[in-house]
Amino acid sequence: MIAFTYPGQGSQKPGMGETWRSHPSWELVDEASDVAERDIERLLLETDADELKQTRNAQLATYITSMVILDAVERLGLEPAMHAGHSLGEYSALTAAGTLSFADGVRLVTERGEAMQVAAEEREGTMAAVLGLDDDLGEVACSRVDGDAWVANYNAPGQVVIAGAPDALVEAGAAAKELGAKRVMAMAVSGAFHTPFMSPARDRLRKAIAEADIRDPQTPVYANVDAIGHSDGSEWGGLLGAQLCSPVRWRHTLHNMFDAGATTFLELGPGTVLTGMAKRTVKGARTISVSSPADLDNLLEAVSGTDHGGALPHDGEYLFATERLVVSPGAGVYEPDPEVGVGTIIATGARLGSVGQSDVRSPFTGEIMGLLAVAGERVTNSQPIAWLRTK
Repeated sequence: MIAFTYPGQGSQKPGMGETWRSHPSWELVDEASDVAERDIERLLLETDADELKQTRNAQLATYITSMVILDAVERLGLEPAMHAGHSLGEYSALTAAGTLSFADGVRLVTERGEAMQVAAEEREGTMAAVLGLDDDLGEVACSRVDGDAWVANYNAPGQVVIAGAPDALVEAGAAAKELGAKRVMAMAVSGAFHTPFMSPARDRLRKAIAEADIRDPQTPVYANVDAIGHSDGSEWGGLLGAQLCSPVRWRHTLHNMFDAGATTFLELGPGTVLTGMAKRTVKGARTISVSSPADLDNLLEAVSGTDHGGALPHDGEYLFATERLVVSPGAGVYEPDPEVGVGTIIATGARLGSVGQSDVRSPFTGEIMGLLAVAGERVTNSQPIAWLRTK
């Protein structure tokens, strides 16, 4: 089984959208800009490091990048058995699972970033990574401090993140070293995220969450708050509200997903932070990351010839590096173009038929090796229509 995972704030980097701007999935950037009423293309292509690391910018840029990459992976016909996202990445996971629409996801992430930045400006806070110390001792280090310090992230074995008031965090870091921590590293963040310092942001975000259309996920989404897979959409309003002031239980999430059958952890988004955490946490599982179009071929090679519950095969076979699936742009009745059949050579953008009022067009140039839908068949969004060998 394949688990899709999505990174959070801190994975962003300047120009991270450059390699995707000529890919068909880049169209999501224009859609997001209309919803957020911001120039997201500029954010992904031109914004410098200082501006990008601002919470309101980092969160939106990371979410949109993950959604572009998800769309590209779905165009290959790959589907997961479960989802999880780290902090902000939880919104990516919920959008991918169909719990949030893309538009609602953009609106909530925009509001979340603004609310957290305002909360951080109102109350000074910071975070630090503690390496080489058990989770329990990380909690002990914070409890020894007569001040505001908490564990904010349980990331991997021997890696926790603490957060709170700057002076209290210095003391907590010193206590952690006394307890055996190998290193305590200050993080370049503007606030104490996932602590009570974010209470004002939580209250503001809850109002936005109440206005969103939250549906049941198509596959389970594992929550940061309790590390449990949830399939009931009605639970997510409370979970998202609680998340801002609760620690991210990522290590527990990885273990629970592995116990539920996940054998491959696929990170979709900028960077490879989650891939590194998975390697350290779930021994024996396969870890893959996709952050650029070049990674798509590596992904197909990795899943080819292996029976994964989350991978969608074509006609009993698995895709290889030179093969692609053309998928449905939406749900509806499929009507093929009579000029297109097995053996037809098509160019990028060629029309294969229609689903409802939408054309089915190929994002790739190549030869049709097989048709996976028939005339009059009712198909779902992203369902494979044709198997293409690329040129």
